[in-house]
Amino acid sequence: MRFWVRKRFWITTLVVVLGGVLAWIDPRGYKDQSFNPDARAQEPGHVLENAEMTLFGDTGTIQQSLMTPRLVHTPQTAMTDVTSPIATLFDSEERQWLATAETGTLNTDTQALTLAGSAQLLSPDEGWQLNTELLHYNGVTRHAWSDSKTVLQQPPQRLDASRMDIWLDDSQIRLTNNVRGTHPPATRSP
Repeated sequence: MRFWVRKRFWITTLVVVLGGVLAWIDPRGYKDQSFNPDARAQEPGHVLENAEMTLFGDTGTIQQSLMTPRLVHTPQTAMTDVTSPIATLFDSEERQWLATAETGTLNTDTQALTLAGSAQLLSPDEGWQLNTELLHYNGVTRHAWSDSKTVLQQPPQRLDASRMDIWLDDSQIRLTNNVRGTHPPATRSP
């Protein structure tokens, strides 16, 4: 009987010690992990396929609309990344300017749109098109610009420049730095 009591005491002590050790090294227990809010801010909140997005101004009029096969929105930064975007930009007369590119980024808070990779802007009435590698657009002021090589053309006319500004509401274009152009004379028919 003495043997059983001693054996039970040692078994009980061993179980208690083993339980204490396991509780101390429990993998499910609290771990002191630091939280990085910057890393969280880069996590997308929405990923949409074949999406169409419309931004409205303060008066309720459409400012711009964006169609894309893939949209990734990060709510913490209000940034939306798109692939193969087709943007419709509306001026004060509600004319539609069409802009396309390989990729794009839209800040939904400021309505700033950046189109990169073979960016193109088509005028609604005049029939000219603008080509550049990087096109910026401010949806509030309706001002588009590019600091990279720009080609403005309405065949057979063509103008090249290092910088370009367009104000959609005024249909005004300013080309600066290294501006060169081709404007063939009109031919008369006999």
